[in-house]
Amino acid sequence: MRVITGKARGRILETLKGDDVRPTTDKVKEAIFSAIQFELEGRHFLDLFAGCGQMGIEALSRGCEKATFIDKSRAAVKVIEGNLQVTNLKPLARVYNADSVTFIKNTLEEFDIIFLDPPYNKGILQEVMPLVAQRMKKTGVIICESALNDEILQKYYNFTLDRERTYGKIKVSIYRHEDYV
Repeated sequence: MRVITGKARGRILETLKGDDVRPTTDKVKEAIFSAIQFELEGRHFLDLFAGCGQMGIEALSRGCEKATFIDKSRAAVKVIEGNLQVTNLKPLARVYNADSVTFIKNTLEEFDIIFLDPPYNKGILQEVMPLVAQRMKKTGVIICESALNDEILQKYYNFTLDRERTYGKIKVSIYRHEDYV
């Protein structure tokens, strides 16, 4: 796995090991960042369920001002911190070893872009999406990677589904505030 473009282009990222690990493929990552390429500069990116942190790192590499990484696994947090060090992006990042649902319930911070890729088919997506929509700036974008059969609504508060694409067994759903769709 590598950083596709930007300041850290070509840097190899470490990933977690195990059967539960599903890093976003380069094809899907490129499609996601192509969809938001003009919305990154100077923005705050939240990588919820961060895993190895590749999405937040890609966002920082492409011009986001800062990124917050949340993962409940200590091993994941260690990998994220190592990847931030290798890419020289650590000064722009905050990394928290926390449960993602608990974090989003308790934070008062608003975000410009939130990427979430929760464990598939466990009901977490349905629990977290309404919370995420409440933590967004009006001009923000929610990007959700999920299993094809994970149910997802067309609207969460003022955020409505703008586009949805499938890539094999996964789908990527992009939500924007209803005033910007």
